[in-house]
Amino acid sequence: MRVAVVDIGTNSTRLLIADVEAGDGSVQELLRLSQVTRLGEGVDTSGRLAGEAIERVFRTLREYREAIDAHGCAANLAVLTSAVRDASNGAEFSQRVREEIDLDAQVLSGDQEAQLTFLGAMAGRPPASEPTAVVDIGGGSTEFVVGIGRKAGFHVSVPAGVVRMSERHIHSDPPTSEELQALTEDARAAFIAGLPSGERSAIVKGIAVAGTATSAASMEQELEPYDSELVHGHTLLLATVELLLARLAEMTEEERRQVVGLHPDRAPTIIAGMILLAEALHVMELEQVEVSEHDILYGGALRLAGVG
Repeated sequence: MRVAVVDIGTNSTRLLIADVEAGDGSVQELLRLSQVTRLGEGVDTSGRLAGEAIERVFRTLREYREAIDAHGCAANLAVLTSAVRDASNGAEFSQRVREEIDLDAQVLSGDQEAQLTFLGAMAGRPPASEPTAVVDIGGGSTEFVVGIGRKAGFHVSVPAGVVRMSERHIHSDPPTSEELQALTEDARAAFIAGLPSGERSAIVKGIAVAGTATSAASMEQELEPYDSELVHGHTLLLATVELLLARLAEMTEEERRQVVGLHPDRAPTIIAGMILLAEALHVMELEQVEVSEHDILYGGALRLAGVG
């Protein structure tokens, strides 16, 4: 079954077109695109999606609609997450996506987002034999999903993401040590509050999905251009994350835009992302994490095909 899944996130808008075999749940990517659209810009303070941010997303969605039509997709799904959940005009935005772009737009609860993320992360790999945590650092929130086999168990959506935390704490370029410390303490407190100690202590393995983790893997390997085959399955050490963070935190935003392996559009939020990733590993008491390209897009594709 040929399907299209669009992830309209707080920081980026992404598209996956794939053929899914309902029998074995295999996913064959045909097209994958991503644009940093910053839909969640200002939502943490204003409580609303900004007009300019909405138009950035719709320009991207119109391009994606053309690609979906060209590939003859049998079904589509647009998942809308933290920024739209939190915004007072989120329902109006969702309706526009349905009417103007003809996408099946669904605003996911934190629980639904976690379930699809775990389903996607488990795609194409043996079932987890021990408690495994999937960590999805987004623009407005971070999802932790702990499961065994292919089924999510404990899951939580913590309101700490790269856009939200950058806007809340980073006001200097480069950031001051006080700003970095405040962001770190905020992230740690949010993660500890969201992840009960019993769940944290049970975790044996971590899988990190989404832009922060894939960017870290790309920077470590100095990939230019980005190579998903080298990123997917890459083992990222906590020590490496902290070294990359220290390096990036000394740079201005313009300097970060020149870093090999980092997409320039992620330069404004990558410091918050690296802090969130490091603190997630600290809280879970893990020294490393596996980076995965299989995320909520894969989960949405499998769900459309009736798998999971």
